[in-house]
Amino acid sequence: MDWKIELIFVPVTDVDRAKEFYTRIGFHADHDATPYPGVRFVQLTPPGSACSIAIGTGLGSGVEPGGLDVIQVVVADADAALAQLREVGVDAQGVDEQDWGRFVTFTDPDGNSWTLQQLPARD
Repeated sequence: MDWKIELIFVPVTDVDRAKEFYTRIGFHADHDATPYPGVRFVQLTPPGSACSIAIGTGLGSGVEPGGLDVIQVVVADADAALAQLREVGVDAQGVDEQDWGRFVTFTDPDGNSWTLQQLPARD
């Protein structure tokens, strides 16, 4: 049986600001719904990803906004990813060269950290 991770909650303080940030860096806004008072669910998907993120209010993640620092995304080209982020005004850091890949890091407006990894060439 396959187990597929398809949604990760990212805690934010301002849903509209976070939605603007993530769409500006290329995420697709899949859903933005208020199913009932006090709950807003926004789902965004990075280009080419099978896994989306959710931001919103009333979702109860248990993690404070800015406290997430464990999301790592694989990209084909770290230099291109860095250039794309900087082109839209994101203060991205990189490219950090390691034996296990090339890395770019950035934070969202709340301080949640993201790491982009270009995997090393395989023999």
